[in-house]
Amino acid sequence: MFNLPDYFEFFAPVKIVSGRKAVDNLPYELDQLQAKRPFIVTDKGIEKAGLLEIVKKAMDAGEMEIGAIYDETPPDSSIEVVNEAAKLFRENNCDSIVAIGGGSVIDTAKGVNIVVTENADDLSKLMGAEVLKKPMKPFIVIPTTAGTGSEVTLVAMISNPAEDVKMPFTSYRLFPNTAIIDPRMTMTMPPKITAATGMDALTHAMEAYYCNQKNPFSDGYAITAISMISKYLVRAVKDGKDEEARYVMANAATVAGVAFSNSMVGVVHSLGHAAGGVAHIPHGVAMAIFLPIGLEFNIPVAGKYIGELLLPFAGPEEYARTPEEKRPYRLIELVNQLREELHQLSGLPLTLKEAGVKEDQLEEIAEHAINDGSLMFNPRDMDRKEALELIRKAYEGK
Repeated sequence: MFNLPDYFEFFAPVKIVSGRKAVDNLPYELDQLQAKRPFIVTDKGIEKAGLLEIVKKAMDAGEMEIGAIYDETPPDSSIEVVNEAAKLFRENNCDSIVAIGGGSVIDTAKGVNIVVTENADDLSKLMGAEVLKKPMKPFIVIPTTAGTGSEVTLVAMISNPAEDVKMPFTSYRLFPNTAIIDPRMTMTMPPKITAATGMDALTHAMEAYYCNQKNPFSDGYAITAISMISKYLVRAVKDGKDEEARYVMANAATVAGVAFSNSMVGVVHSLGHAAGGVAHIPHGVAMAIFLPIGLEFNIPVAGKYIGELLLPFAGPEEYARTPEEKRPYRLIELVNQLREELHQLSGLPLTLKEAGVKEDQLEEIAEHAINDGSLMFNPRDMDRKEALELIRKAYEGK
């Protein structure tokens, strides 16, 4: 008998436009939203890679004017960056937002949308869940990494450097109107970033499947994403010009985003957010380090669901020949094998020490981790002592 939750909600309002030249549809999608002067949020790397030029050509072909471009987004965006970009939006009388980039760019764009919509002077005043009350500006996302899933989520994480924390913003109003998935926009990602963002997507899907708000709809998305990632992530890392692998991974990240936006994430993200806030390690790197540790931590209470993930990750033959009680442990073993292969191919760090975290930062990371909002959705509680044990394990790799 299938065990349905007593109550759940599922919401996936973002229009997905996916294809090998999907960016060419951008002017049409903006016109459908009655947008005339879009504000583009991106970063210098996107411009150097020639990806901004693809968007500009699409806009020219569609005879639509770009209101302004903000290309100063750093890898770890902050409230100061958001406030600066929002000022540029206002100065140029823009009426909509197009984000072209990875998680930091997309979260920055969400932050800008919050500030200009709420007519605020400081993003930090609007932190929290369901604080926003006004309809947002038209918002389209073109992801250039296959990992964050932010193009289909209601969450933004923005750093507050003064406090060494990542501030969460959660609202149904933060969903983009449209996500444009085009493999051309991910072809220039270097191997290490491809590996890290792929592990981010895998973590989203796996945590979505066993965390507290799991439901049949999010389960379907999670399982699909895991199957796609397990088959194509290594291919994309080995050959960045493998268009099929890039296309599958770009879609897998979005599918995983739909899953975790509804069932949420847990301890892996709590630890990762804390490590990112304190030590500023990239989010995908943190997910790659903490994923097997978080899976193992949750086996006592969610071992059945974790074991079920062996099927989409390794296939029916591996699943069938592994005894039920050993499936969660076999999954972790295979996840570690994947991490090791990605490490050999790209240099993806396997420990916090390799990622540049200092030993004297571990206790502060533990303190932030137990106060991270993601922890409330984890199936197993974690206290400060347990958090520190997991972080030390991640630091040493033992």
